[in-house]
Amino acid sequence: HSSAGKYLVWGQNTEKSKCGDKLENLNRTLIINLYADENCTWTIVRPENKTIRLIFSHFQLDPNASCETENIQIYDGASVDSRLLGKVCSKSDYVPVFESTSNSLTFQIITSASIFQRTAFAFYYYFSQESRNTAVPNCGGYFDALTGSLVSPNYPEAHPEFTYCVWHIQVEKNYKIEVAFEEIFLELDDNCKFDFLAIYDGPSTDSGLIGQVCGLIKPMFTSSSNALTIVLSTDDANSYRGFSASYKAVYAEEVNTTSLTCSSDKMVVILNKSYLESLHYNEDNLQLNDPTCKPRVSNVIEFSIPLHGCGTIKKVEEHAITYTNIITIADSPPSEIITRQKHLQIIVKCEMESNSTVEIMYVTEDNIVQNESASGRYNVSMALFESNAFVTPLPHSPYDVDLNQTLFVQVTLHTPDPNLVVFLDTCTASPSSDFGLPIYDLIRSGCEKDNTSKIYPLLGHYGRFQFNAFKFLGTLGSVYLQCQVLICDSNDSQSRCNRGCVTRQKRDISSYRWKADSVIGPIRLKRTPNPGSGLDGEEREDLETRYQPGNSFHLLSFAVLALNVAIGAGMVMRHYVNRRKGYGYQKLQDC
Repeated sequence: HSSAGKYLVWGQNTEKSKCGDKLENLNRTLIINLYADENCTWTIVRPENKTIRLIFSHFQLDPNASCETENIQIYDGASVDSRLLGKVCSKSDYVPVFESTSNSLTFQIITSASIFQRTAFAFYYYFSQESRNTAVPNCGGYFDALTGSLVSPNYPEAHPEFTYCVWHIQVEKNYKIEVAFEEIFLELDDNCKFDFLAIYDGPSTDSGLIGQVCGLIKPMFTSSSNALTIVLSTDDANSYRGFSASYKAVYAEEVNTTSLTCSSDKMVVILNKSYLESLHYNEDNLQLNDPTCKPRVSNVIEFSIPLHGCGTIKKVEEHAITYTNIITIADSPPSEIITRQKHLQIIVKCEMESNSTVEIMYVTEDNIVQNESASGRYNVSMALFESNAFVTPLPHSPYDVDLNQTLFVQVTLHTPDPNLVVFLDTCTASPSSDFGLPIYDLIRSGCEKDNTSKIYPLLGHYGRFQFNAFKFLGTLGSVYLQCQVLICDSNDSQSRCNRGCVTRQKRDISSYRWKADSVIGPIRLKRTPNPGSGLDGEEREDLETRYQPGNSFHLLSFAVLALNVAIGAGMVMRHYVNRRKGYGYQKLQDC
């Protein structure tokens, strides 16, 4: 290697003054040999308006030592009292790269008492922020397509010196990434210390290192998730062609035949290539109702079909909304092998019914019909907000609130369909997330059942109401909220959503399109009362005493028992016992 004359070597046979140094060269390569009980510090001083990049391209520390007793620490400044940029030890699974923001950079190596020969290979150089921001062709970038290609700067010519490029590849979930290098032509070294490619199994260089390669090879790597990162690093000597590579996304799950998934905004169809091949078709023949909408092709064929695009047909039926599209085989010249071309259609449907979403796929081939179905749901979420502006949500669960605090609740339907509206049918509270008895009604059949509840007018995909925090009788410390919402067609003036509060007992026959439940909690009362709640000490003590289970609860039980004896209505008492189960709810009285 042509930089051999620039190596600095420290080790057991050198003077202690050689353990560490002040480095002021424009760039330098360091081979550092260390033994037991070493503590060495090097400081790199940069020129004005330059940034230092320090790369530990190879290091071997004692694998049995802990990261606390043996490590390399890097500081953004002229001493170990500066800001710590990072710490490297034998457990580190990446190629350490650090950049300064101050006028100098310091690194310190500490070794344990174990007998083990340590080695660290590092090099540093300076670069300007202006040169970093200058566009260098093919030096790094972000890729999100299912397929793509990347090459080193100047490829197939020699790569520049002191090149450092990072490529981030991230595709949709449920995919892995396969990257194949058609050519790697970098300086050959046993440990790839000088020029190298580092491949990381994730979205950044902090992810696990899959491999560090150099020389003349053509490797292939596969990620374990939907993200992969590739780094090219070179020094100032022996520049060669660099590399050329291509990648493709591979569906991570095994698909035997076909599958369909429905969500609030799209239908996703997965077709196995072998299934099409068994019918003597390939992905080039497939098209939707809108032939301009093409599938993504990897090891499977994936159609991501929007509910409001690509020729999807929406049909409003009694208590259901159906979205339908058809995958067909485009006209093509007859095959030399196939003597009779079959007519293939794949009909995909998402039926948003009253209590669920049904996913249906019909595969028709010359009157042969196959069918698949599964359960799914619209995406509905519920959140608590600070005010009736519904802008700032309360911090995440658990929710600690004050006595008598007004809570603002919003249920959101996640769908791009502008013709749907959300209606709050029933909202209840319970001490358990599975909403077993006892329960307490806040809203029932669209009517406000709690005297602090207030339902807001219909507002598209949002159902909103407010109520004041209440206290459970007994020792229950938290409460969960559940809202059942109805989804209606906003153009239907006679729908259940537009009828509002319904107090009559007989079955309501007005229409709605879909029903969903959303739960939030636990909501807890703060231990320390809020001084602004409007209750002084005596009032608060009176409230706590008034709602103890030994007072009003027992009094009410006695009255119910007396009534039961008087009129002989045993069913009333049984209903009461089942409903209350030893607990009770009370709203806080207005103060």
